[in-house]
Amino acid sequence: MGGLSESTGAAWEHLRRLPVWLAPALLTLAVTVTGLGSAQLWRDELATWSAATRSPRDLARLAGTIDAATGPYYLLMHGWTRVFGDSTIALRVPAVLAMTAAAGLLAVLGARLVDRRAGLFAGLLFAVLPGTSRYGQEARPYALATMLAVLATLLLVTALRRPSWARWAGYAVAVAALGLIHLIALTLLAAHALVVVITWWRGPAAAGIASPVAGTTPTHHTAPVHHTTPTHDSAPVHDNAPVGRPGGRDGRIWRWVIALVPAALVVTPLLLRARAQRSQQLSWVDPARLDDLSALPGGVAQSSVVGGLLVGVAALGAARLGRRALLPVSAMLLPVLLLFAVGTVVPLWVPRYLVFVVPFACLLAGAALAAVAPPAALVVVVLAALLGLPDQAALRRTHEWPRSAPVDYAGAAQVIADGQRPGDAVVYSPRHSWLFLDLGIEYHLGDPPRNVLVTEDEVRRGDLWAAECPQPAQCLAGTTRVWLVVSGRHAEPLAAVPGAKGDALRTDFTVTQVWQRAGLTVALLTSRPDR
Repeated sequence: MGGLSESTGAAWEHLRRLPVWLAPALLTLAVTVTGLGSAQLWRDELATWSAATRSPRDLARLAGTIDAATGPYYLLMHGWTRVFGDSTIALRVPAVLAMTAAAGLLAVLGARLVDRRAGLFAGLLFAVLPGTSRYGQEARPYALATMLAVLATLLLVTALRRPSWARWAGYAVAVAALGLIHLIALTLLAAHALVVVITWWRGPAAAGIASPVAGTTPTHHTAPVHHTTPTHDSAPVHDNAPVGRPGGRDGRIWRWVIALVPAALVVTPLLLRARAQRSQQLSWVDPARLDDLSALPGGVAQSSVVGGLLVGVAALGAARLGRRALLPVSAMLLPVLLLFAVGTVVPLWVPRYLVFVVPFACLLAGAALAAVAPPAALVVVVLAALLGLPDQAALRRTHEWPRSAPVDYAGAAQVIADGQRPGDAVVYSPRHSWLFLDLGIEYHLGDPPRNVLVTEDEVRRGDLWAAECPQPAQCLAGTTRVWLVVSGRHAEPLAAVPGAKGDALRTDFTVTQVWQRAGLTVALLTSRPDR
């Protein structure tokens, strides 16, 4: 144990000499790039690929039909893929960079609100969470939303401490970007509003955002004091000094309200359009239940045991911080409670929509770890990493849930590629499914067989699904070989195709060979001799 303590102590001394954001950012980058391309694109990422490879005009049509809420992210990814391509790794790199930035920003926020040690441990703990890897390796907007949530909160603290129009403008841009990337992440503004109102009414110390006195660690009984901001933040100012007191009121609240105007202008049209699409976009979501709350830590951390550990240590940190816990606690809890309350009436409760609250739980946990000796705190971080290893390995095999049910699009595509002949056709069942069978095969195959039943593809429809022929038998006429791709494992794949499409296939074709791949069945059908 002595050797471990000495080595851990040496590691801490080395970390103290670095900028507080550097070690968390580098660790997050190292963890998220490890196995970045191991798991296949899963269904949601296939939707990203389909959208990002469309023209801006086609993206606008898609946003008007079904996916307005994700439209700005798709436009961003469109520009990215034009430069860097659409390989699995290329599609996921923006999420890697966003999570890396989120870890660094979290460390800075922790240093500003508590102290350097709390920020460092918060960032390191965030880096080793399985959820950080999961959403940092996914071509979806959650990592970007996480980064912007931390950035907006950091800019809010800065603007409240040292108000200026330039700082409020930076906050306004961050909030607008947050809303464009992830509408539900705007629930974070409830926490921001609470802190702003208390600052306006009682001052920064009462709101828990007054600058800590240099060389001290805040405790639960910290009282409001007049002091200057540490030199590493800016020039000295008084945190509790009135700012623009028209009529005796602190002007910070009015600047905050004005800073929300640009966000409201750019987000409101998107919100209205997304609301009209909710029933189509979220038809698979059930109303929220009480047991969903207990499952949330494991869901966002992507590990029940690590999620439980994080909540426990965060609770200790909140108890230690007292007033200074107000911002991270409200930023962690208010979005959860708001989404849950709405989700009991309107089906919106999806755990991954709340990934952006995880950094604030890590900030509280970092405050708890800052109260113990650095070697002991680093041991807790290492313990969290070790407990999460099984989930880290599993999410690099598949992003599907449950992880025991992967979907091998690449394997199915390879079967077709190995046996494809000119003139072949392909048919998918089910067609209108969130599995996106056609997108999965097309992504991996590149040049798939003719999609014989399609009358209008998803791009022209402005949708994520193509329209199929209402009379399948007529559209299949003249086709001699059909590749049938069916979800699930089926010994008799033709029997798994329902409706007129199944009737036409069973009448005119016979099964020549069947291949089973994880989550999928591929069958080669040939026309009957008497046809």
